[in-house]
Amino acid sequence: MTFALDNTFYATLGLVIFLGLITYFGVPKIIGKLLDGKIQQIADELVAAKRLREEAAALLVEYEQKRVAAEGEAEGIIAAAKDEAVRMTAEAQVALTELLTRRTKAVEDKIAQAEAAAVAEVRARSADVAIEAARAVLVQEMPRKAGDLVEKAIGDVASRLN
Repeated sequence: MTFALDNTFYATLGLVIFLGLITYFGVPKIIGKLLDGKIQQIADELVAAKRLREEAAALLVEYEQKRVAAEGEAEGIIAAAKDEAVRMTAEAQVALTELLTRRTKAVEDKIAQAEAAAVAEVRARSADVAIEAARAVLVQEMPRKAGDLVEKAIGDVASRLN
């Protein structure tokens, strides 16, 4: 068998020499180390990502609990505010009722005072009118009946003395 020295032979020979040189200089070990380093880096990143995911899940649970607690607290605050509003409304109603009662009583007292003052004024005016009428009657009747009245008065005094 004869070997022909053609291009295929030289290409094969070049490949074998190239692979021999690469092996001689330890390129596969270097590439292996580089790949092992890259694999380790990816594994470390996966571990870190898993840790971050677990932390995120824990934070999510914690924030969910805080949200639920905040909602409960908000409901408590709203309920307390409603109770306070009801209490304040009731107090305002009582205060308004008391104020209206006091004002009504004050107005009724003023009306009663005004009535009493009016009655007193009417009585005083009536007394003045009666006195004026009596004076007018006495002025007219005195000259005519003065003698009779004096004799009658003397008779009354004499009968009382006896």
